[in-house]
Order: sequence, then structure tokens, then C-alpha cells
Amino acid sequence: MQIAIDGPASAGKSTIAKLVATKLGYVYCDTGAMYRTVTLMALRARIDVHDADAITARLPELRIDFRPTADGQQVLMNGDDVSLAIRQEDVTNNASAVSAIPAVRADLTQRQRDIAAAGNIVMDGRDIGTTVLPDAELKVFMVASVEERARRRFLDNQAKGIDVPVEVLEQEIAARDHKDSTRATSPLKQADDAVRIDTTHMSIDEVVTEILRLHDDREQTAATK
Repeated sequence: MQIAIDGPASAGKSTIAKLVATKLGYVYCDTGAMYRTVTLMALRARIDVHDADAITARLPELRIDFRPTADGQQVLMNGDDVSLAIRQEDVTNNASAVSAIPAVRADLTQRQRDIAAAGNIVMDGRDIGTTVLPDAELKVFMVASVEERARRRFLDNQAKGIDVPVEVLEQEIAARDHKDSTRATSPLKQADDAVRIDTTHMSIDEVVTEILRLHDDREQTAATK
């Protein structure tokens, strides 16, 4: 089964997707980390994040791998662990620009489909249910208020030693929402057949339980066909 989890920045998609994948014994693919890795590549190469041709030219030499660890997974860029580097503010604030480049989306979409073709998978992002895996058996669209998402990112940043005021994070998240929703290529939007879950007042366990329930419902429906 393919499970697609979409939603705006800091809605908790990656955290939930990892837990759901672990509970089900499925593969987890963090598509956001892939776009962040391309962004980091551009920044380290001193390429303007709006220079589509220069970034596209670098894609063939970029290898992105995920390595399971005891507490999650590492993201590797050409063999180097960039798990923390891709979560820094410079990458976060430039990822939308890189993600909007059509050639980047086409390249990573194909990579994501190749990963999904290998078997049961949980994949999160912003266009998984609409573009990457349009035939996914279960599609979830996770949302939360800007204030709650900023609070979550603030706490996550603190744990990583990143100090950014929550008010700044609210502004950045609102700006990211606008960019993601209005970009010309694969904009953020809820798939027609996706289940919308507002996580503003839900605990992580409650969200995971709800998605597992939806998964079981889909399995039972498939078994009766």
C-alpha cells in the first residue's frame, strides 16, 4: 500500500509519517529532505537559488540517500551526512524557491516514484497525493494553525540548538504557505480524495492512531473487493 501524507510546512508530516511507517513496517521517504538537499547543494556551490539552469545542471551529479538509524534516519548528500545541515534556517528559507523549479520537481518526482515502486511506503510532502503518487490507496492532508506550527518548529529548533524567535517563525511559515500554494508547478493543495486532519489540538499519538485506523479501513475495503 502507498500512503501519501501532504500538508503545509511544520504540520508534523515527517514526524507522523516516520511513526506510521515504523508501526506498519513500511519504508519511509522524506521528500522534503530531498528538496532541502538540493537547496543545500546550491547554497554550498554559491548558486543563486533562482538560477534554474545552474541548479538543474548539477542534478545528475547529486546522489541523495537515506540511512536508517536507531532514532530515525540520516540524509546523505553524495555520501556525506547532511541531516542537520538541511534543517538550518538558510536552507529552510530558500527551499521554496528551489522546489518551484520545474526541472528539480521532475527529477525528484521520478526518484520518489522509483522508491515507492519497491513496495509498501509512507511518503510525505506537499504534492504526493496530487502529483507524485496520485493512485495512492490512502491520502492524508495534515493541517494546523500557523501559531501552532511555529510553536512546534520553535521547540524543534531549540532541541537542535537553533535559536529563532517564535514571532519570526510565524512570519516565515506564513510566507512559505503562500509560496507553496501559489507556485506554478505542483502547488500545495489537498487531493480530492484525501482525508483532511487538523492536528492543531491533537497529540502525536492521536494523529498516528487516526492514520492507522484509516489504513486498516482501506485494507478491509480492498480485501472485500
